[in-house]
This record gives sequence, structure tokens and C-alpha cells, in this order.
Amino acid sequence: MEALDPLDYKILEILQVNNMASQREIGNTIGLSAPAVQRRIVRMREMGVIKKDIAVLDPEHLGQLITIVVQVEMETDKVELVTKTKRKFEQTPQVQQCYYVTGEADFILIMVVHNMKEYETLTHELFFNNPGIQRFKSSICMDIVKSGLSLPVPKSDK
Repeated sequence: MEALDPLDYKILEILQVNNMASQREIGNTIGLSAPAVQRRIVRMREMGVIKKDIAVLDPEHLGQLITIVVQVEMETDKVELVTKTKRKFEQTPQVQQCYYVTGEADFILIMVVHNMKEYETLTHELFFNNPGIQRFKSSICMDIVKSGLSLPVPKSDK
């Protein structure tokens, strides 16, 4: 895998804030030509550094969505059950983020639903009807103070 250089990291920082920034704007900001920026972006997509370009929606404009953090404990660590559970979480649109973690819980889920009835239905589908899950614990978010959409990129000394 080809290494990223400081200019690549600067491009990534800009794209994480605004992936609609033109290559000319990016180039002017970091001191490269637009074609050079384009080549670097294409290369980083091919390398898998840039996984996808998405639109980040404002939940305030989509109705009153409820964000729920769920800790899930598995009954067992059998690989096939864990793999099946991961796949189910991946395929559920209301599961916005899923982390397989160490500690008391095995999974931490960030879920978004329209109402508590929808969440109740999901608890049956995802947790109660899954023989591999021992218990789950839900925390309802009162306010989203920060939602991370960008990753920190290494800083260059140059």
C-alpha cells in the first residue's frame, strides 16, 4: 500500500469538512494544481482510504428522531453467532453505528428511530429473537453534543 504524504492528509482534512469542495479550491488552499489534487483523490479512492462520498443529513429536518445507545451482551462467544449478529446489525438501517467491543458489553450500537414503538419492534427483531444475545441495555439520548463524522489525520511537521 502506497504511503500518504502531508499533502494527502491536507486533502483528506478538507474533504471531511466539505467533500463538495472543488479540486481548484483544494489546490489553492494547499498549493497544488487542480489536476494534481484530482490524481491524489482518485489514488486515495483506489487505495480504499476514501471509502465513500455521502450526504450528511440534519435530523432536525427529518422529524423528531430518537437516538438510542444500546449495549448488547452475547450469551456465548461462538464465532458463528457473533458473525450472524454482526451481519444482522449491519443490515438494519436504524443501526447507524455498530462497534464490537471488549469489556462488559460485546456490542455498542447507535440507533436512530422515529418513535418508541419502532424501537420496541426492533428490540424483538434484533435482541429477543436472537438466541445468542443474553441481554441488552438502552440509553435514550437527550441531546447530541457532538457527532463525529471526520477522523483525525496525522499532522506533518513540514
